[in-house]
Amino acid sequence: MAETVKVKELVDKLSLEVVTGDEESLERVITTGDISRPGLELTGYFNYYSHDRLQLFGNKEITFAERMMPEERLMVLRRMCSDDTPAFIVSRGLTPPKEMIKAASERNIPVLSSPISTSRLLGEISSFLNGGLAARTSVHGVLVDVYGLGVLIQGDSGIGKSETALELVKRGHRLIADDRVDVYQQDELTLVGEPPKILQHLIEIRGIGIIDVMNLFGASAVRGSMPLQLVVYLENWSKDKKYDRLGSGNTEVEIADVKIPQVKIPVKTGRNVAIIIEVAAMNFRARTMGYDATKTFENRLTQLIEENSGQ
Repeated sequence: MAETVKVKELVDKLSLEVVTGDEESLERVITTGDISRPGLELTGYFNYYSHDRLQLFGNKEITFAERMMPEERLMVLRRMCSDDTPAFIVSRGLTPPKEMIKAASERNIPVLSSPISTSRLLGEISSFLNGGLAARTSVHGVLVDVYGLGVLIQGDSGIGKSETALELVKRGHRLIADDRVDVYQQDELTLVGEPPKILQHLIEIRGIGIIDVMNLFGASAVRGSMPLQLVVYLENWSKDKKYDRLGSGNTEVEIADVKIPQVKIPVKTGRNVAIIIEVAAMNFRARTMGYDATKTFENRLTQLIEENSGQ
């Protein structure tokens, strides 16, 4: 089923002013993230009119419309009003033409207004719609904001993912989602994770039950969404298994067609997993900034071997 966004959600998110339109009109759905700047349509050219898009009027469109005769303006704006037209939006705090309000009211289409510039408004609307309309994929795990890095904690059931996340929250980091994370592709390289509405701010701890993190730790302990940048996989320690000790064996995992770096951490009694995840996040950030401790060690080792061989 395709994702949709209601006009009311757009109004609330961007603090748009409702010039005309009732509650029913604000329930209209937006099905595409594309936005129309109807300059050609104002000249009467409707061959390729995208009637199912938001219709954004900036200074150019309003100025052109003001030079039209009232009867012509009303006729054109009536043609722009279709059953699936979500809304008209006027930027820069400009006054919508009377004919726009009349034509939109006849079809119960809301007319919205914003004081910000057209280009900035276009960007904010596109960003919101691209996120709201993107297809969601649910993944199992706990998403935590660790030092500004979106860390997805995964592992076998009962290994302590939620308990580790709770320890991270106590250490000043922020919970995004527990148990199930809804992710969507913001662009070709970026995944964003968010909680299902029913699980927002909640975390399950075995033996205690469901706790409300925001209620117990405050609003600074949670956030609504986060780009997913690192996957930490917790696995049970096995003495028969060899583990990467240099940090050169990190892998990637594919989620929603995007490859995310993955770090595997063996878990056993005595290991403070929360601190290890903090260090993993800091080390990952250092690598993205060009510093790799593993390469530094390997370079030093190579230099030492060369020095010894020359003696």
